[in-house]
Amino acid sequence: MTIGSQVKQSLANMKAIHATLQELALTSTNEEAQRTFHEAMLQTEQMIAALKGRIATLEREEPQYKGM
Repeated sequence: MTIGSQVKQSLANMKAIHATLQELALTSTNEEAQRTFHEAMLQTEQMIAALKGRIATLEREEPQYKGM
Protein backbone atom coordinates (compact mmCIF):
# COMPACT_ATOMS: atom_id res chain seq x y z
CA MET A 1 0.00 0.00 0.00
CA THR A 2 1.44 3.37 -1.00
CA ILE A 3 1.62 6.44 1.20
CA GLY A 4 -1.08 8.09 -0.92
CA SER A 5 -3.47 5.19 -0.48
CA GLN A 6 -2.71 4.99 3.24
CA VAL A 7 -3.53 8.67 3.72
CA LYS A 8 -6.72 8.28 1.71
CA GLN A 9 -7.69 5.23 3.78
CA SER A 10 -7.03 7.26 6.93
CA LEU A 11 -9.36 9.96 5.60
CA ALA A 12 -12.09 7.40 4.95
CA ASN A 13 -11.64 5.99 8.46
CA MET A 14 -11.76 9.47 10.00
CA LYS A 15 -14.98 10.25 8.13
CA ALA A 16 -16.51 7.05 9.51
CA ILE A 17 -15.42 7.98 13.03
CA HIS A 18 -16.90 11.45 12.54
CA ALA A 19 -20.23 9.98 11.46
CA THR A 20 -20.29 7.63 14.46
CA LEU A 21 -19.53 10.44 16.90
CA GLN A 22 -22.21 12.59 15.29
CA GLU A 23 -24.76 9.80 15.67
CA LEU A 24 -23.76 9.23 19.29
CA ALA A 25 -24.03 12.95 20.05
CA LEU A 26 -27.53 13.04 18.61
CA THR A 27 -28.83 9.87 20.22
CA SER A 28 -27.25 10.03 23.67
CA THR A 29 -29.61 10.90 26.50
CA ASN A 30 -26.83 12.04 28.84
CA GLU A 31 -26.01 15.73 28.33
CA GLU A 32 -22.38 15.34 29.37
CA ALA A 33 -21.94 12.44 26.95
CA GLN A 34 -23.60 14.48 24.19
CA ARG A 35 -21.18 17.32 24.81
CA THR A 36 -18.18 14.98 24.87
CA PHE A 37 -19.21 13.28 21.63
CA HIS A 38 -19.83 16.65 20.00
CA GLU A 39 -16.41 17.98 21.04
CA ALA A 40 -14.73 14.83 19.72
CA MET A 41 -16.70 15.21 16.49
CA LEU A 42 -15.40 18.77 16.10
CA GLN A 43 -11.84 17.52 16.58
CA THR A 44 -12.32 14.93 13.86
CA GLU A 45 -13.42 17.74 11.51
CA GLN A 46 -10.03 19.38 12.02
CA MET A 47 -8.28 16.07 11.34
CA ILE A 48 -10.35 15.53 8.20
CA ALA A 49 -9.39 18.98 6.93
CA ALA A 50 -5.72 18.27 7.65
CA LEU A 51 -5.85 14.93 5.84
CA LYS A 52 -7.55 16.53 2.82
CA GLY A 53 -4.77 19.11 2.75
CA ARG A 54 -2.15 16.40 2.92
CA ILE A 55 -3.81 14.51 0.07
CA ALA A 56 -3.84 17.67 -2.05
CA THR A 57 -0.13 18.16 -1.34
CA LEU A 58 0.67 14.55 -2.19
CA GLU A 59 -1.26 14.74 -5.43
CA ARG A 60 0.43 18.00 -6.40
CA GLU A 61 3.94 16.81 -5.53
CA GLU A 62 3.56 13.18 -6.58
CA PRO A 63 1.31 12.93 -9.66
CA GLN A 64 1.18 9.13 -9.42
CA TYR A 65 -1.03 9.49 -6.30
CA LYS A 66 -3.63 11.60 -8.10
CA GLY A 67 -7.01 9.92 -8.32
CA MET A 68 -6.02 6.85 -6.32
